[in-house]
Amino acid sequence: MNRLEQSTSPYLLQHAENPVDWWEWTQESFEEARVRDVPIFLSIGYSACHWCHVMAHESFEDPDVAEFLNRNFVSIKVDREERPDIDSIYMEATVAMTGHGGWPMSVFLDHDGRPFYTGTYFPPTPHHGMPSFDQLIRSISDTWVQRKPDILQAGERIIAALESRSEGFESTDISTLNKEQNMEYLRGAVNSLHQSFDRENAGFGRAPKFPPSMVLEFLLRMTLDTQVGERAEHMASTTLEAMARGGIYDQIGGGFARYSVDEAWVVPHFEKMLYDNALLIRVYAHWWRLSGHPLAERVVRESINFLLREMRTPQGAFASALDADSEGVEGKFYAWTPGEVAEAVGAEFADAACEMFEVTPSGTFEHGNSTLQLLADPQDPDLWSNFRTQLLAARSSRIRPGQDDKVVASWNGLAISALAEAGSIFGEPQWIEAAEAAADCVIGVHFGAGEAARSMSRTSRNGVPGSNSGVLDDYANMSEGLLTLYEVTGESEWLLLARTLLDTALEAFDDGEGGFFDTSINAEKLIRRPREFADNAEPSGWLAMANLLVRFSALAPSDYLQLRTRAELALGVVPNFAMSAPRSVGWGLVALWSLVEGPWEVEVSGPASAQLARIALLSPLSPEVRWSEGIEDHAQVCRFTVCEMPTSSPRELAKFLNLGSHHDHVISVEE
Repeated sequence: MNRLEQSTSPYLLQHAENPVDWWEWTQESFEEARVRDVPIFLSIGYSACHWCHVMAHESFEDPDVAEFLNRNFVSIKVDREERPDIDSIYMEATVAMTGHGGWPMSVFLDHDGRPFYTGTYFPPTPHHGMPSFDQLIRSISDTWVQRKPDILQAGERIIAALESRSEGFESTDISTLNKEQNMEYLRGAVNSLHQSFDRENAGFGRAPKFPPSMVLEFLLRMTLDTQVGERAEHMASTTLEAMARGGIYDQIGGGFARYSVDEAWVVPHFEKMLYDNALLIRVYAHWWRLSGHPLAERVVRESINFLLREMRTPQGAFASALDADSEGVEGKFYAWTPGEVAEAVGAEFADAACEMFEVTPSGTFEHGNSTLQLLADPQDPDLWSNFRTQLLAARSSRIRPGQDDKVVASWNGLAISALAEAGSIFGEPQWIEAAEAAADCVIGVHFGAGEAARSMSRTSRNGVPGSNSGVLDDYANMSEGLLTLYEVTGESEWLLLARTLLDTALEAFDDGEGGFFDTSINAEKLIRRPREFADNAEPSGWLAMANLLVRFSALAPSDYLQLRTRAELALGVVPNFAMSAPRSVGWGLVALWSLVEGPWEVEVSGPASAQLARIALLSPLSPEVRWSEGIEDHAQVCRFTVCEMPTSSPRELAKFLNLGSHHDHVISVEE
């Protein structure tokens, strides 16, 4: 029976033709397991996941494996990107029980959804002490029949243990600390990051290396600190440059892969995720406004071109991801041999192109293939540009990786923020227009009408909303995207809707202890209500809300104290991890910096409002921009609600906001 063919998830649709009798996560699937008295096999993954594809081919397409699953289990398939709440609960259980997590996630449940056995990928034959998937399901089925009470007790113990681990988070009342005390936490985080900094390859820790987007945002802000600024600048700039020159960055097409499998950023795990690229576009834009580094500008422009070229949906929003695989081979679309390079650029230029992009006879990847790197600026920029054009044209004839064209509200919120802010910083109105189009799409498709406008679908596909409710990061990141659009354009409708989303989230996700649950109070009741403050590859909903509260406190003078107090409560978890595990709270460190330093606000009005707003958004102080009506040009800088004398001069505003000399040409244009 094909229950997945009407799904809005490309991942579920990939499994619609499997011989496994898949169910979606529904009450009916659990009832089916009760009626038949069989355990539940829960498989969680996502469409761009390489090992999800591997396990599907090896096991879920095997008729014998499928026949046993169909007879002895109810099998449920979940897209982690559609249901991050389900993924969060069972990932926590998997990590607690096995010491590691990942996808595909393979979890076995009782009829109440309690896990009693967990794992990730299982091979088709026994391997390095790991049972085959077929052996595993036969053993679990036998245990269910022969020792079901033991299984049920195990599930109860696991849930009790998980509940005890998350009953409360230790919190510091940062409102009682003065600026210097809070700065010590921030400086301590910089020094802690320095201890794990890879001095040879940049980045933090060992392989695999993920782009540390939120931590880099924090370090860029801390470059302004007189005590640790140089250390923060060194870690940020060397990491940003290493990633931009390595194989994790698509040197001919723009955009970043999900992570590097090695310590030197050479070989990526080739899938490209919207959230990574949105976050990194913003980081590189902020690096440029701080330093004027031409590499930063190039990465922003190329990555935005990639988003607009390869990730935009017909409705104007942005798709979730591109696969790592094409033709069943990981990285085939992106990797090159010397012979393929010669065919693309011509034999007479082959050696020069291979040397420029680190394509070697033995290969830097697999089977004699190389990933493209650009370890130094080319001596001949025109030749480099020609090579890029020729290689990209040749690559365009290859079979492309699949696209997960599902639209995720949260990730589109991140993309809207990045496009709007970069559009203002670099003076590219078409990027702002793309951000507005994405916002219009999410609002029009994901939001209901009337009172239902306060609710949101997390995903959509082909303009049709999914059945899954928005979670905390959907509300927080979409609100921030709309808020950024307001600051860039001055259109008050974006601000009003952003505030509606903020207020809805404060009401529906509040945990009563200063933090936030990941799911709404009206959401489906699961075995536990997930609540996680730590960042992962993207900002946690909790810390995204903290940033949002800080930003709004600068723009809403009448609510300043209320919003600031709520932000302080949410950020109480950050000091306890700032020095011991700063990478887990990078977005919280950004918010705490903003809270300690201000936040700054620039009110603009008059015919030159747009020019003055752009000057403000170029500042490394990251001020918030508030537009007001007025017939005279006016810019007034406020901090902690204390305001300076207004000015109508872009140059005076730039001087006050600490803009560098590399922005002089922008100031001259705006004058």
